[in-house]
Amino acid sequence: MKRIIALLVVAVLAGYGLAALAQPEKAQLRGKLTVVEPFAPTGISQIGEYQVEWNAEDGKLTLSNRGRKSLWETLPGQAFVGAARATEAVEEHRGMFFFEEDQHIACPDQRVEMITDNTDEQSMTLSGRLFCNNGESVLYNLYFAPGQTPGTIDIRVWLQDPVNFAPSGKFNRIFLTYASNAGEHFFGFGEQFTYFDMKGKRVPIWVSEQGVGRGEEPITTGANLTNGGAGGNAFTTYLPIPFYMTNQMRALLLQNDGYSQFDLRSPDRAQIMAFGGTLLATIFDGESPAEIIGQYTALTGRMKPLPDWVHSGAIVGMQGGTEKVRQAWAELDKRGAPISAFWLQDWVGQRTTSFGKQLWWNWEVDYDRYPGWDEMVAEMRADDIRVMVYLNPYVVDVSEKPNARRNLYREALENGYLVKNQQGEPYMVLNTSFEYGMIDLTNPQAVYWLLGVIEQNVIGAGASGWMADFGESLPYDAVVSSSNTPASLLHNRWPVGWAAINRAVVENYSADELVFFSRAGYTNSPRFSTLFWAGDQMVSWSAEDGIKSAVTGLNSGGLSGLAYNHSDIGGYTTITNPLKNYHRSKELLLRWMELNAFTTIFRTHEGNQPENNVQFYSDDETLNAFARWSKIYAALFEYRKTLVAEAAETGLPVVRHPFIHYPADPQTWKISHQQFMLGPDFMIAPVTDPGADKVTLYLPAGEWVHVWSGQTYTGGQTVTVPAPIGQPGVFYIKGSAWGEDFVGKLNSEKLMP
Repeated sequence: MKRIIALLVVAVLAGYGLAALAQPEKAQLRGKLTVVEPFAPTGISQIGEYQVEWNAEDGKLTLSNRGRKSLWETLPGQAFVGAARATEAVEEHRGMFFFEEDQHIACPDQRVEMITDNTDEQSMTLSGRLFCNNGESVLYNLYFAPGQTPGTIDIRVWLQDPVNFAPSGKFNRIFLTYASNAGEHFFGFGEQFTYFDMKGKRVPIWVSEQGVGRGEEPITTGANLTNGGAGGNAFTTYLPIPFYMTNQMRALLLQNDGYSQFDLRSPDRAQIMAFGGTLLATIFDGESPAEIIGQYTALTGRMKPLPDWVHSGAIVGMQGGTEKVRQAWAELDKRGAPISAFWLQDWVGQRTTSFGKQLWWNWEVDYDRYPGWDEMVAEMRADDIRVMVYLNPYVVDVSEKPNARRNLYREALENGYLVKNQQGEPYMVLNTSFEYGMIDLTNPQAVYWLLGVIEQNVIGAGASGWMADFGESLPYDAVVSSSNTPASLLHNRWPVGWAAINRAVVENYSADELVFFSRAGYTNSPRFSTLFWAGDQMVSWSAEDGIKSAVTGLNSGGLSGLAYNHSDIGGYTTITNPLKNYHRSKELLLRWMELNAFTTIFRTHEGNQPENNVQFYSDDETLNAFARWSKIYAALFEYRKTLVAEAAETGLPVVRHPFIHYPADPQTWKISHQQFMLGPDFMIAPVTDPGADKVTLYLPAGEWVHVWSGQTYTGGQTVTVPAPIGQPGVFYIKGSAWGEDFVGKLNSEKLMP
């Protein structure tokens, strides 16, 4: 069985068309359009239930549905297909990628020469020639056909050599340009942390570390100067997806897996740039965001239902060993806090690095740090509490770790299971102050071995779940086992393969019991991952990389298929520096508890410098607050169950941007971190500013009941309500049985402030 699973994981990585990466030129490619009318006359082609109309006089192409709604169209008289040839130099530092491109040839001008209808396939091909700035030309084909699922249409563009008509290998950049307008707003693109509306932006799609700071100063500049550009920017993300929907109910998924870019800076057009000689996109025909999400997730894969246990109570994330865990357990039990699990990240042992407290990446219990591990796990299980651990697809040499029973790095090295560099040696990647080797996920034997490690050492240790960290840093120039696919073309799919391995373990045991949560991902990740988390936010209030960015990530990711997502309560990245410290305050921790109580998962994290952060167990105030908010979170359990079931059925996320339910309201288009919805019934405005004792939010149409005061507000307006600590902005739509039930539980359990 494991061998079959190993081959399936390799197929996940290798079985898709991929394109090469480069950093594009800053300017859009624009060119003129000419038409050879005798072979490309004005006319309409039938594409299943859809129509493609070519107007030769205007030089315009329009894809529309039966109701004559335009789903996609070109700009009159302007080129809509382009090509280029370029070479790139790529550097990687700690999961961040930096590209320099040298563009040799650009082919901006387009001639339409022929239109061919295939009535049997109900498809249409528009073909012609692109003219380059060095006098050369290349043939192109633009193909329309019914999509793989209802409500979709596929567009495929490919380049051909003008001499032998074979696929062109000379031009490795391809462009598709189409009409937009100043009032069109673009949402989605996977998990984006800075912007929700991407109109006016150029959005790169490349899996990477999110960065430290991402524009927040002075930390971003400091990280760039001292750690090789590790600061990141507004678009660096672990989980980009080349999918968007707009307020005008137009939606597109780019199905290329290599680097791509969506240039939305011009008010009248959008331009996709992908790398390679082929571009494949899918257009969606939906009348609402919910319908489009349903069509999109039907194509790319929906998340399966979560087991009840993982969201019935708090997941207590902490470190420090058996005695410390038992002490925290006793304090929470004394306060009646509902606990689903203890997530013990340092189960493998802790090491001190230049970044703070990190782990020994050798996936086995450290019994010196956790004496009596088996007894503790058994006692927790008897109390209906699970144990969760930490895992990633990397290994380190533990020769200097005195209590290691296995050296997984040495095992992988001796068996040839590691990704290699150009010299045929293990590709050692620098993390902070230590290096690691990467398991080669294209090698079936390596995957089989890794499955065994997880089953023996993780499941065998009694864990019911784990953080499946990383997956985003496959080097551009690495050498992998797959002989016909270079690592540069596998990079974006690497975290999908990592998720597939973890999913295989879940399916091999009990799909209703085991849970892993992923950080990195790409298109199709929701098909495999059981749960997501938003990565390593700073322990700060910032919109670039702090608590606000976590909300923006939830809002954007939900439109892109990440139905179950959450963030670390309190953030993760902690910095101690003479210029400025970034240490978690009590206020930030308490406000993050309030936020996460209304998301899918309520889970804490100590951060990379636990001793410099306020923790849930720091004092009675934090313990009492944690117990209260875990009870409030548990009070929504039955409601969340309905949302989880709905997500598995339709793809709708548990946490929803208001645009999903109020797409015609322009005020919702402006929301990024200010608020979100839990299902269709609740509107949440977390407090994300220090010292604030009130919060301002926009209430859409309808009547909304403020949970803490019981006051009813008429929608269609911006309101400000009191929000002292312990009272974030929480509303429910008037008449909601779930809202009334929630308030009833708060009163009966004495959880009202």
